[in-house]
Amino acid sequence: RTEEEKSSRGRIRPKASRICRLSPLMLSNRASKAALASLLLFSSSPIANAFVAAPALASLARSSPAIGVRAMSSKSEEEWRTVLSPQQFRVLRDKGTEMPGSSEFNKFYPSEGTFACVGCGTPLYSAKGKFDSGCGWPAFYEGLPNAIKEVPDADGSRVEILCNSCGGHLGHVFKGEGFPTPTDARHCVNGICLSYKKAD
Repeated sequence: RTEEEKSSRGRIRPKASRICRLSPLMLSNRASKAALASLLLFSSSPIANAFVAAPALASLARSSPAIGVRAMSSKSEEEWRTVLSPQQFRVLRDKGTEMPGSSEFNKFYPSEGTFACVGCGTPLYSAKGKFDSGCGWPAFYEGLPNAIKEVPDADGSRVEILCNSCGGHLGHVFKGEGFPTPTDARHCVNGICLSYKKAD
């Protein structure tokens, strides 16, 4: 059988089986919008495009939580908007980034206390783990046990950090940069995602 078949109207179209073999399983963690665009361009048929796009988008969502996918929790979007300010919502739920140097916690170094998720109140970091990295955002060398979830970005260049309780976006973690800390890791956190509680 040939690689191309003529339609009833005489047009040349790609062989259907070639499109069907483009399974969402072929999309790895390195999948990107460019890869998805290539899949869609593979067919001139609107029906085939829809067939390819639906599972491909689902696969991208699973493998790339940082690409256009809002952090998930038991609250609805409307409920989060009543809890968070518009700026907090943009960062915590829509995975935005605050301006460097803008956080009240950037140069704030208490000796005691904890920093919690502003969305759900879960303690995330001990004040003792905060250090001056000079990056423009609050930095911690480690989170509290089981408080932080790490998710690699789709392109593998960075690792996103989330509140392990509500799934809110906090920032990214960088390792092996040479900081003189116990872990040599830098949790680069958007300060707008945090609240501070003094030690009892």
